Amino acid sequence: MLEKNERQILRASYASVIGNGILAAAKLVAGFISGSFAVVSDGLDSASDVAVSVVMAVTAKIMRRKPNKKYVYGYAKAESIATKILSLVIFFAGAQMLISAVSRLFSDESQQMPEPIAIYVTIFSIICKLLLAQYQTAMGRKTGSSMLTANGINMRNDVIISASVLVGLFFTFVLGMPIFDSITALLVSCFVIWSSIKIFMDSNIELMDGVKDESVYQKIFDAIGKVKEVSNPHRVRSRSIGNKYMITLDVEADGDLTLRQAHALASQVEQSIREDIPEIYDIVVHVEPLGTCREDVFGIGDNDAGRV
Repeated sequence: MLEKNERQILRASYASVIGNGILAAAKLVAGFISGSFAVVSDGLDSASDVAVSVVMAVTAKIMRRKPNKKYVYGYAKAESIATKILSLVIFFAGAQMLISAVSRLFSDESQQMPEPIAIYVTIFSIICKLLLAQYQTAMGRKTGSSMLTANGINMRNDVIISASVLVGLFFTFVLGMPIFDSITALLVSCFVIWSSIKIFMDSNIELMDGVKDESVYQKIFDAIGKVKEVSNPHRVRSRSIGNKYMITLDVEADGDLTLRQAHALASQVEQSIREDIPEIYDIVVHVEPLGTCREDVFGIGDNDAGRV
């Protein structure tokens, strides 16, 4: 299942490289020919998406590597690192666009009216980006890939960017004021920077061994509750490895149980959790005698679940 997801991620990455490469070339050429700085800025954003997609493709290959002595948990967290890199690439592309837009807006040089080709290319870009965004988002949900989801968000933002460029071009032609082209480029750059910051912050969760969906803890406690021979689940910890959960927890049971019986209970707890939460990387269950629970230093207990 894991290898199938990695193949799908790799396939989606290649589709992103090809699609964004075509769009970037079309918008840059049309932008320079038409004289529209907003279209050129949109083209630069698509060019950064090509770099993003290349990083995704390389990361998908890295994630397929098997665990080894150095990386015993495998390479799934390479996705989080790649997501962080993607956010930085998007940020610097937006910052460069912002600097250029401000410089052009306050330049003493007279601005020329763009050619109509800018509108046609922008409409083409909106249609293609919308299809790419839907594909990346759908594959992100299907594989549980934060990297594809982030790229889907980025492409959805690109649709909004291209739409704003189209609106700016409309007012530029209707009102005959080319300054609207520069104002649109300025707004586009601000939107790109904002989206990059959001992606950057979201990627911190996995790198800090957190979970995006905190309700997973209640699911864990509900699953443990189905095993009647154990009680007082505590020191429950969950962290993300790729799109899977690594779960560690302690439970209490009768202290007179044999080792074989305690092992059987731990296996029941693990199986119950796996049935309720399919996205499991691994589970470690520690069985303690009743009444020996020490003060929790890490993780949460059953009483804390409602506050998570």
